Amino acid sequence: MKASYRKKILNFKQASGTSRGVLHSKETFILTIENGDKKGIGECALFRGLSSDDRPDYEQKLQWLCNNINESADALKEELRSFPSIWIGYEQAMKNLENGGDLYFPSPFTDGDGAIRINGLIWMGRPDFMRSQIQDKLDQGFYCIKLKIGVDWNTEREILRELRRDFPADRLQLRVDANGGFGFEEAKTVLEELAALEIHSIEQPIKAGTPGLMAELCAETPTPIALDEELIGINNLDEKERLLKTIQPQYIILKPSLHGGFSGSDEWIDLAEENGIGWWITSALESNIGLNAIAQFTFTKKNPMPQGLGTGALFTNNFQSNLKLEGDLLSYQKR
Repeated sequence: MKASYRKKILNFKQASGTSRGVLHSKETFILTIENGDKKGIGECALFRGLSSDDRPDYEQKLQWLCNNINESADALKEELRSFPSIWIGYEQAMKNLENGGDLYFPSPFTDGDGAIRINGLIWMGRPDFMRSQIQDKLDQGFYCIKLKIGVDWNTEREILRELRRDFPADRLQLRVDANGGFGFEEAKTVLEELAALEIHSIEQPIKAGTPGLMAELCAETPTPIALDEELIGINNLDEKERLLKTIQPQYIILKPSLHGGFSGSDEWIDLAEENGIGWWITSALESNIGLNAIAQFTFTKKNPMPQGLGTGALFTNNFQSNLKLEGDLLSYQKR
């Protein structure tokens, strides 16, 4: 086999606001593995400022993979354990090499029989911009909406109150994602206010890296807490188990590009289910190549909750996609 990679800069259609700032573009790397006349494509979706493998030697490690592509999968996984976005690119390319076309995880989903319910994501911005996004998702028929919060809580809370006045919890599930935007004491108050609004869950209310404080919040919270950034950089199975048993969250959210690829996500899922912790899967601004693979993987997990998958519609220069969104159902359509 031989392997190569190329960089691609994805450009947002409009600037996308998060608690970490406004995003205008997204860097990613496309990995190609060839074996005779067969070819497999994968995406190494590095997320600058968030991925644990955002390191100066990233491309050097990617080139190392290309140079050592004929090593065993076990040997490569051990070497790439701290580079989850490179490892998932390898996993994708090998799955695609095996299955051909645009296939990674063949299933009824890729046969066009089945769909994945997803949440509608509302980006941060001015109140009128956020309300416009919300109305668009409601018009499309979304049952579950996720709002980014943690920049201007007073305004964000009012928007949530407006939504809940018009849509009771049995008609509209509301999730929020703070990206670690609150301090510990403030988070306690926010959790109470969210409970009054019957919010389904809050992702990462405080910054990652203080498991004792997060455990305290999870033990007493009236609003279910989902860990997200807290899982980044935890790549050893024993460390994963220790983290979950220490914090005991209500949910974990898995971004395969950040949390150890498909195999690493499977480890998290197994541990979560053993410990009575809920979970769902979320994309992380991948191009349509990575999104397609993650959607196919997600369908095989048979989780009935709305998943956090993107639709590929954020970028002006994305790749072609087999994925189609109808209402809040993401499906795969054969070309």
